[in-house]
Amino acid sequence: MFGLETHLLLLLFLCLLAACAFEFVNGFHDTANAVATVIYTNTLRPWVAVVWSAFWNFIGVFAGGIGVAMGIVYLLPVEALIDQNVYHGIAMIGALLLSAILWNLGTWYYGLPSSSSHTLIGSILGVGVAFSLLPDNSSGAAVNWDEAVKTGASLIVSPFLGFTLTVFLMFILKRFVKNKAIFRQPHKRKPPPLWIRLILILTCTLVSFFHGSNDGQKGVGLVMLILIGIVPSFFALDNSKNPLVMQASLAQVEQTINRIDTAVLSKVDTEVVAEMKDEAIDLHRLFASVKTINDLPKKSRFLIRRDILLLAKGSEKILTSPGIALSQTDRNILKENISTLRSFTDYAPDWVILMIAMSLGCGTMIGWKRIVKTIGEKIGKEHLTYAQGASAELMAASVIGFSTFIFKLPVSTTHILSSGIAGSMVANKGIRNLNPGTIRNIALAWVLTLPVSMFLAGTLFLIFRWAI
Repeated sequence: MFGLETHLLLLLFLCLLAACAFEFVNGFHDTANAVATVIYTNTLRPWVAVVWSAFWNFIGVFAGGIGVAMGIVYLLPVEALIDQNVYHGIAMIGALLLSAILWNLGTWYYGLPSSSSHTLIGSILGVGVAFSLLPDNSSGAAVNWDEAVKTGASLIVSPFLGFTLTVFLMFILKRFVKNKAIFRQPHKRKPPPLWIRLILILTCTLVSFFHGSNDGQKGVGLVMLILIGIVPSFFALDNSKNPLVMQASLAQVEQTINRIDTAVLSKVDTEVVAEMKDEAIDLHRLFASVKTINDLPKKSRFLIRRDILLLAKGSEKILTSPGIALSQTDRNILKENISTLRSFTDYAPDWVILMIAMSLGCGTMIGWKRIVKTIGEKIGKEHLTYAQGASAELMAASVIGFSTFIFKLPVSTTHILSSGIAGSMVANKGIRNLNPGTIRNIALAWVLTLPVSMFLAGTLFLIFRWAI
């Protein structure tokens, strides 16, 4: 299988198993975000709530696409890290997985709603920074800082949106909803009125679905990092695609580039166009006499992936440069055909999505009690009301849904919902309604997650590289 030796196959299997373990931990770490409100309002029994949430998490992974997954993959340019030593790829994967799992388990043990997204992204960045410090690193920085800035902004802005929008929604409900039953604390043993119950089940379902669509993609991206890093000859390109389609799109891109008048360009723009032409020539050479994907030498597939990504990066510069004149028709041709080429690199096999969906779904049904108690009882000084639970979850589902399907950016379900719960408490009785001890502990976990996971992953990576 994959043409690897037995011990390398075993290491690959262990890495995949660790990725599933991370997503499993992510499942029971973040389940509380979806089920806390339905459990603490007696809307659903705990075991019904977690099974229902697990089901919609599972569905969400399949419905989410791969936009967020590719954002995770391109945080750490594998093209910069991969060399002829497959153990270096294993060191990279092992370090970021181990650090992410350790931090997630630690925060779960203490019942802190920490972000699995922050943990994974911090681990990836830590490995990249550590790689750039190696004396044999000739490729320079190993972090895609443009992608990291976008991801970081998404993770920072989304909790503030959750808090603000929940406060706003609570004020609207108080202003226009005449039935005050929704603002009362739940009875300890009785379920809420049917209409409130249906609203809370709907919001729980939406949070579970969108959590699966966003966080599940992070697991998919993690597995693709493993596969591309350890067995690039098999997973650098989507082997189900027809390379003749790639050749046709490449020809369209090359013709469009050749229509650019370089005589009137600045030095920087001229270099960008020249680099794109060079990448196109490299791809033509690699595609010489290729009729099927099997005709491509396995060692060439990673080079093709690299050239496609460089070509795509160059096209972005061309399309955004004010000094390069392109007709709207040429712009559309360039965008369409670059998108076709990227479909060969931006993909995930169905078995990867299924594996992550099952890991997340199974993890959702285990270990939820610790963090549910924090969200349901300790963020505010009062018991969660129906209106507070529904408002926080509706806002969380909306923010996560927009981030996943519109902006294709990873966000933290934990941060958004915890902020939403805090916002609902503030909207009810002001900032004095928050529990300062719990808020301090959650804030501390939020602040420490990124630097600690970066330090852990970077240190482990350097140790693993030294050991091999």
